[in-house]
Amino acid sequence: MLEMVYGESAMKRRTVYKWVDRFKEGRESVDDDARAGRSSTSRVDENIQRVYDLVKADRRITTRMITEKLGISNGSVQTILKEDLNMRKLCTKIFPKVLTDEQKQRRVDCCNDYIESAQDPNFLERVITGDESWIYEYDPETKRQSEEWKHSGSPRTKKARKSRSKSKPCSSFSSIFVELFIMNMFQ
Repeated sequence: MLEMVYGESAMKRRTVYKWVDRFKEGRESVDDDARAGRSSTSRVDENIQRVYDLVKADRRITTRMITEKLGISNGSVQTILKEDLNMRKLCTKIFPKVLTDEQKQRRVDCCNDYIESAQDPNFLERVITGDESWIYEYDPETKRQSEEWKHSGSPRTKKARKSRSKSKPCSSFSSIFVELFIMNMFQ
């Protein structure tokens, strides 16, 4: 009859009889009894504090690294981080550029200069087209590498999409007016 009402999620007939017998014997709770065996030694206050200290020292530490340093299981480390310390791992929020107010104002000024220059009828004769590409001598950080442990409710860390390091610019120009540009440059 339970299977007709609850479908596949219903208890089997034998399980129902077993629980009826337990309640007749005086049981009042449906929680499991304590089992024999070794009690948990990983989730003690000492280990919780040690995990917290490691995370505080390096927010990008992985659970595997904590496991290796403390000698406790990976599952216990995850339980300590998520349940005891109420932490989660968040990716850094990436912005196209992180600009200062001065840099923003400089961009506005440059745009205004271009708008004023475009009013000149000879403006297009002074335009030199070109192409430029940058070759970076570093491997950009992946999204996974930027993850940090944060308390729930903590804001994400912000970073620029690319941070420049040593680079080598490669440029090539091509235009009808390049010859004039080169001649004017060397005069």
